[in-house]
Amino acid sequence: MAAVREATVAQVGDLQDDQMKAVKVGETDVLLSRLDGQFYAIGATCPHQGGPLAEGVLRGDHVMCPWHHSCFRLTTGELLEPPALDPVPRYTVRVDGTSVIVRVHDAQQDGTQQVSTGVRAAQIGAAGAARDTRVFAILGGGAAGYAAADLLRSEGFAGRVVLITREQDLPYDRTVLSKDFLAGTAQADSLPLRDEQYYADRGIETMRGREVGSVDPTQRLITFAAGESMTYSTLLLATGSEPRTLAGPGADLENLFYLRSMADAKRIVERAGAVKEAVVIGASFIGMETAASLTTRGLHVTVVAPQSTPFEQTLGTQVGSTVRAIHAEKGVTFRLGRQVARLEGPGSVEAVVLDSGERLPAELVIAGLGVRPATSYLQGVPLLKDGSVLVDSTMLVTQGLYAAGDIATFPLHGTGELARVEHWRVAEQHGRTAARAMLGLSASYNEMPFFWTQQFDTPINYVGRSNGWNDIFFWGEISKREFVAFYIKDTRVAAASGIGRDRDMAAIEELLWTDRMPAPDTLRGKEQDLAALVERGR
Repeated sequence: MAAVREATVAQVGDLQDDQMKAVKVGETDVLLSRLDGQFYAIGATCPHQGGPLAEGVLRGDHVMCPWHHSCFRLTTGELLEPPALDPVPRYTVRVDGTSVIVRVHDAQQDGTQQVSTGVRAAQIGAAGAARDTRVFAILGGGAAGYAAADLLRSEGFAGRVVLITREQDLPYDRTVLSKDFLAGTAQADSLPLRDEQYYADRGIETMRGREVGSVDPTQRLITFAAGESMTYSTLLLATGSEPRTLAGPGADLENLFYLRSMADAKRIVERAGAVKEAVVIGASFIGMETAASLTTRGLHVTVVAPQSTPFEQTLGTQVGSTVRAIHAEKGVTFRLGRQVARLEGPGSVEAVVLDSGERLPAELVIAGLGVRPATSYLQGVPLLKDGSVLVDSTMLVTQGLYAAGDIATFPLHGTGELARVEHWRVAEQHGRTAARAMLGLSASYNEMPFFWTQQFDTPINYVGRSNGWNDIFFWGEISKREFVAFYIKDTRVAAASGIGRDRDMAAIEELLWTDRMPAPDTLRGKEQDLAALVERGR
């Protein structure tokens, strides 16, 4: 029999409205909150990577995790925003006199019993498809594709859901590839978002290893490279990006790798186990995370890039110099302000030759040169200059056709500026938005873009969109690697990055989203409690 425990965790006066605190019932961590005079209790740990919710920010009736900004409803534990995949458990609260008592039942611990979005997946499948003959196809098995398929079933869609991917793997956490997987601290079997049974239970058909030759939206027809085809009622394009490849002499040599898929990462890991010298071409997020991971594996890594500092255009020279220092302390060397002239070797790479003439020994080369949208298969739909697809706020391209993730250029919340964002969480949000729109539900992507990167043991968070920022100022001390950087564009805060200031970064997302971010002149030189500002504005 499952154990039931209860404990007095607080007195009524300990919490005012719009406050929360971490408490324990036995060994169970609980987040206690008070809203409109009522007490609520949910799990205190984010199921994504274990973030402490009590250190997050109240956002209306929900809490935002301080680490990766998953959001959960305080009254039910319902998952509202990714990257978490599951809700958190909800616990029973009662007030006895002045004592607040929480009751915990073992069966509640995993949180998957919450059904606040109407999950009826076990009853959906062949019987459901017989009642609803629509076919909702999803092309792409990444963040957006998985999120859309899962939400379609969560919202009760009873037709066919077909998830099509060119990869042999089920949808997996792509963010881990350049971090823990390359570093050797995560194994391949830990990367899938869900197992085979999960898709089977929900009646989600997975078509793996299927290369698409063309999509004809007018005929609602998908033709595969092998020649077969299928029709659909509604299609979501979520094919992501393809790495930009190195050009010039030696670009066809072996042991030159690009990192996009699990298969790519496995090949790099196999090679990394047999070498000592590696060169990473590119000093943006994939390049720098790869450099950190290979160094952790024991390789000597040299980073080559034309910029003067890593992340120069996105984060600025001061933050970039901090990242460079973090890497240099771990033994990474840099050749910045340099271009690759050629790769040399008799069949396999032996050296990278720079435009300065310097010859870097290299038994392994990873090129992180950016990506381009994977849309070459699409017929009858105009592509933008960068190869992406224009969508509205519901992810709609044209009747019966949606696009999400890296391939979608969409209007930013607040400004309406068109943007294409290559972030994991944004892709998940896009997929969920598209799924709701495909079902005819109210849907609009109106969130703030957010991403994180891990540089050795230092996480860096970024929220907003700051292309073309013209000024930057800081809270905290960059030298101590504890700061918030504010990026100013057209006299407003457009974005922020931060190290060691997780709660501030979560608050900034909420303030940008609600258009309540204080003016730059108000923020310069004097720090404020931004989380308190969020909570006062409920």
